[in-house]
Amino acid sequence: MTEAARRRMCSGDWYCCLDTEFEDLRRAARRAVHAHNHMAPDERGDCAPELRNLFAKFGADARIEAPFHCIYGVNTELDERVYLNFGVTILDSGRVRIGARSMLGPGVQIYCADHHPDPEQRGQGIERAQPVTLGRDVWIGGGAVLLPGAEIGDGAIVGAGAVVRGRVAAGARVAGVPARPIGPSGDRE
Repeated sequence: MTEAARRRMCSGDWYCCLDTEFEDLRRAARRAVHAHNHMAPDERGDCAPELRNLFAKFGADARIEAPFHCIYGVNTELDERVYLNFGVTILDSGRVRIGARSMLGPGVQIYCADHHPDPEQRGQGIERAQPVTLGRDVWIGGGAVLLPGAEIGDGAIVGAGAVVRGRVAAGARVAGVPARPIGPSGDRE
């Protein structure tokens, strides 16, 4: 892959996700994910070495349960003691950063790709990548979806099944579709 192709992908500008220059990255990710998801039960540790080495950063004591899926891996950063439960999917065409001690429940999905609004452009694979950032000590409930550009502040809680686009303030609790603030007892404010 050329550095120019990767820069286009990570710059936030429109690019073609079907460009064959990305296939080497996708192939490497598929191999690493396969190695992780097919480790023998008695070999299970925090992560298969192939997957650990694929990520931009893999912090001390971070753990990823299988099955796990990512499209590139090279744009994902996990700080120390991050926990990804079963079935997490990260489509990291943009930068994904998950802060220290953050925990993602089963089936959480993180998407960076923002597909072109014009149907003709979209049909040609034109998209742009927007980063997704989780602060420290964040909890993301099972089945939540974090859309392109989502920013989750330190200590925030995202309820199970929520869909988040945009910013969640530090310490906030959100739930629903679209995600909205809720009170400490889980009641809507």
